[in-house]
Amino acid sequence: MTDGTEERARTPRQHERPPGTDDATVEALGLLSEALETTQRARGRLYDFHQITGGADKAVGEAVRRLREAGHGEQADLVEREVQGADVLPGMWTFQVVEAYDDGYLRRFTEVERQVRDALGDGRVHIAEAEMKQRRETT
Repeated sequence: MTDGTEERARTPRQHERPPGTDDATVEALGLLSEALETTQRARGRLYDFHQITGGADKAVGEAVRRLREAGHGEQADLVEREVQGADVLPGMWTFQVVEAYDDGYLRRFTEVERQVRDALGDGRVHIAEAEMKQRRETT
C-alpha cells in the first residue's frame, strides 16, 4: 500500500505535453494562458472599482443630506444633480461596466484561448507550468 505521494507527483494527463508539440508552442500557450489569468485578475479589479464607487456614491448621498441640514441647499442640489447616482461612463453604472467587460472582452478572450489550446495543445492546460514543476521538484 502506498501513501499516494508517487501518484500525486506524476503529471496528470491534462497537463502532459501532447506528442509532437515543440517547446516554442508550449511556451506560446503558456504565455497566452498567463495573459488570460492576468485578464481575470483585471476583472476582479473591476469588481473592486464597482464596489468602491458604490461606496463612494453612498457617501455622496450622506454628504448631500448633511449639506441640506447645514443650510447649503444650493450646493446639495449641485452635488445631487451632478455626482450622486451619475453614470461613470456614458450611459453606464459600474455594474454595467463589469457586465460589458464580462460579456465582451473577457468572454471573447476566454473562447479564443480555448480554441488555440484545443488546436495546438490538445486542449490541455498548464503544460509549461507542469513541466516546470517536474524540473524543479526534488526527490
